Amino acid sequence: MLIRLAIAEAIATGTIRVQYRRWAKRRVKAGTWIHTPAGVVVVDSITECDPESLTDDDARAAGESSISALRKGFRGADGDPVWRVEVSFGGEDPRVGLRADDDLSDDDVAMVTTKLDRMEERADAPWAWRTLELIRERPAVLAADLGAVLGLERDVFKPRVRRLKALGLTESLKVGYRLSPRGEKLLDIRRSDR
Repeated sequence: MLIRLAIAEAIATGTIRVQYRRWAKRRVKAGTWIHTPAGVVVVDSITECDPESLTDDDARAAGESSISALRKGFRGADGDPVWRVEVSFGGEDPRVGLRADDDLSDDDVAMVTTKLDRMEERADAPWAWRTLELIRERPAVLAADLGAVLGLERDVFKPRVRRLKALGLTESLKVGYRLSPRGEKLLDIRRSDR
């Protein structure tokens, strides 16, 4: 579930507590954490609602100016259900602190290495370590261009980088990515161990 920055910021201040989405089937469940630039948004509940019953007040509560603006933002087919998603602010994105933590113990290195190795074992070809090296070599390069170097489509490459980001190893830029201090340190340790 994508949440625009302005909406995420309003959720963080408590101004907005609900969102509406039109999906063929429910895409999130209660308890889901959504990482946004403003921090973590938590899905508190999700229920199907009648789109015809929505009013301008409902739209404003979701951060839109009117019901027509809310409906214009709906994606999916006209007959798909509309979902009322109640949300709250869960705090700062824990990945932010993790990215800055480059004081890696031997246990930290072993844990992250094991996770990366498992990611590679489950994939059709090794990618995790090469992706980290590629981002180190080519920061601020479009995801599609980085993916092409590895023979991966953008839609395959980006979710893989999100998995590296979840480990605190990469950071998103306006264009492309860079290694976090944690990612840099991990690659330095790996190189020195070879």
